[in-house]
Amino acid sequence: MNRQDLHPYQQKAVDFITSKRRCGLLLDMGLGKTTITLTAIKDLIDASIIRSPLIIGPLRVVNSVWAQEARKWDHLKDLSISIATGSVKQRKAALNAKTDVVAINRENVVWLVSLCAKKKKWPFDCVVVDESSSFKNPSAKRFRALKKVAPHVNVMVLLSGTPAPNSLTDLWSQIFLIDGGASLGKTVTNFRNRFCEVDFWGHRWTVKEGYGEKIQELIKPMTLSMQGSDYLELPDRIDI
Repeated sequence: MNRQDLHPYQQKAVDFITSKRRCGLLLDMGLGKTTITLTAIKDLIDASIIRSPLIIGPLRVVNSVWAQEARKWDHLKDLSISIATGSVKQRKAALNAKTDVVAINRENVVWLVSLCAKKKKWPFDCVVVDESSSFKNPSAKRFRALKKVAPHVNVMVLLSGTPAPNSLTDLWSQIFLIDGGASLGKTVTNFRNRFCEVDFWGHRWTVKEGYGEKIQELIKPMTLSMQGSDYLELPDRIDI
């Protein structure tokens, strides 16, 4: 397959990434987030806009999807990807492999940020977060680690089919990685005070009635949402 085989909606998503550069792709399964993102990365590298992209994702996806997907497409075959998973020795070897792209599992984000802090240099000018809802918890170490380096990144792309699996309150930390709090607040406290209400016990936060639309309107310029039913004819999904 080559670039001409991309569907029009996929090319639209590629153009969205390359033009926005800090954005979220909220695409259903089967729409080709991996191919779209790799194509955008290739375009940005070829245009000398980025030099060292980092992909963060679930361990199994990092090990078995990203590099394998690149080999399926003629226009991506020369895009080299090193997989920084496994032991510390294996991870460091992947980081030093001088490939076009490095892919690492989300469990090792804290380790990577700490390693780069010791060297006093964050080498990645582009970060792609696959399944970004795994960074929805603003108190999680992985989010705090990525938050530290986000200002040093020129291109930040979040990928998810379910960015708000529980409620729209899951969006704050993800959108913060994109815009540094410009749209939903600089802190989660700002966000909650503006858009949410807490239950009687002071534990569970929910979005105030009528404020969900405001949140969606604020993040609309930096997100592209596509539903599989609008673009694909697929059999019913089977959950395992």
